[in-house]
Amino acid sequence: MSQNSSATSVRERLSGLDLGRIKGLAPIIVLVALILLVGVSTPEFMAPQSLIVLASDTATLFVMAAGVTFAIMLGGIDLSIEAVASFVSVVVALTLPGLGYLAFPLGVLAGMTTGLINGLVHTFLLLPSFIVTLAASGVWVGVGLLISNAASIPIGVTERPMLEWITGKTLGLPNELVIAAIVLAFGLFLQHFTPFGRYSKAIGSGEAATRASGVNVRRTKLLAFVVSGGLAALAGVMLAGRLSSGSPRIADAFLLPAIASVVVGGTSISGGVGSIWRTVVGAMIVSVIRTGMNFVGVDVFAQQIFFGSVLIIAVAATIDRSKMPIIK
Repeated sequence: MSQNSSATSVRERLSGLDLGRIKGLAPIIVLVALILLVGVSTPEFMAPQSLIVLASDTATLFVMAAGVTFAIMLGGIDLSIEAVASFVSVVVALTLPGLGYLAFPLGVLAGMTTGLINGLVHTFLLLPSFIVTLAASGVWVGVGLLISNAASIPIGVTERPMLEWITGKTLGLPNELVIAAIVLAFGLFLQHFTPFGRYSKAIGSGEAATRASGVNVRRTKLLAFVVSGGLAALAGVMLAGRLSSGSPRIADAFLLPAIASVVVGGTSISGGVGSIWRTVVGAMIVSVIRTGMNFVGVDVFAQQIFFGSVLIIAVAATIDRSKMPIIK
């Protein structure tokens, strides 16, 4: 009886291990399958240069998604990233003629400030991050429209050479890829080599238990929203560089793909599970799907419908319902 029980226990553990491993590899399998599928229908897609262009086009999306990964990993959300990116693009376009290269760190600092405000309101007023960042999104869209007079702000020919660190190349690779690689390294460092990274996942797994163990939960949440705002701002700077302009609507249609990148990559919307590496894979999946739809000729508005549907499916697949016995 004891031997049968032991054998059953071993089988259950092995089964759970296999299931967990398969679930962890699923996004990579999906990515490879999608690349092959698009490659079969469009052979030129598989050319090295085409794949580099795809990765370069994914860079801005990944940078934005990387920031919100930490907010989601601890069980929160940041819905203001799209508005912050647009607002910062306007700040950069307006200040670049007068400040030169200082306009770029100023833009990122502005984004970090928006994240700090979100975090303070969320943690001190004890309001859900969903409500706080949804309201903040409206605020920053309004500020962007106000300071730009609801118009696109072109970056002049004189200032465009200062955009080379975004639009140029380093060792034959687009600088956007280099920026994304630096953000990836930064994210991995935060996640694996700092208390912030470890605490973010712990809070997502069980906030009450983490607080009881002596962790400063409020400070960790504040840092998560600062990181989210800062990287959303960097994405806005990159968009301003790519388009040589700032606009209060420049990042429209980025919110759903960014959050989909995080969740499709395997980071649970309920928190406690996730990584920056998963967001890389998720962002590539979203980009390959978008590229495939562009080849087929799917309308951009129809693409939003698709990404909304994908987000629902991904959340349903990754959510930990044990943390939410009652769904409201």
